[in-house]
Amino acid sequence: MTEDPPWAMQLALRIEKAAPPSHLAICEAAAMAVVRLLTDPRSAPGGEWHDAVAAWESRRIRKVARRARGARWEALAALPGVLVDHDGALARAFVPGPVTEVPPEISKLQVGGTDLPRDEPKPPPEPPYALVTLDPGVAMTTGKSAAQSGHAAQLLLRARGEWPGLRVRVVEADDWARSVAEADVAVRDGGFTEVAPGTMTAVARLIS
Repeated sequence: MTEDPPWAMQLALRIEKAAPPSHLAICEAAAMAVVRLLTDPRSAPGGEWHDAVAAWESRRIRKVARRARGARWEALAALPGVLVDHDGALARAFVPGPVTEVPPEISKLQVGGTDLPRDEPKPPPEPPYALVTLDPGVAMTTGKSAAQSGHAAQLLLRARGEWPGLRVRVVEADDWARSVAEADVAVRDGGFTEVAPGTMTAVARLIS
């Protein structure tokens, strides 16, 4: 499909210098923000966000993760979207739109500088939740990993329907082949940033 111009969902990750969140927590927060926006009543038929969300989902489900801090993070609160505060990590997902029409409060944010030290996953929550598994063999920054986590959660939501709680747990695979075999959905990247087109970056399944 020809996209002129392409559309994307913008994600903002709060990464303060003094107290940055953990890598996995920000990936989980970003994924939950995506799902929360998609299940918001304003995204449903008749809602004020529905036409934009539907137009975006009819194209490639591109997401752009950006770093925000300080006053620039605070300025984002007035824009249409949702906020998730999860395990010390804050992420915002905004209503999708053409990449040529990104609000200046977002376009000023850096896409780079989103890499955080890797951390060990915390114990899983009580089911049901979405288990998103990233391929540790694919080198990705935290921002890229957050976007891929959002893709996986979105595909799972659309494949399985809404699950109670809408919680997401992100881990890196101890056994990638087994994770792929057990997955409900898989993400193959479009190849616009960091990885080659068609690379399988993440999988997800519903833990119930």
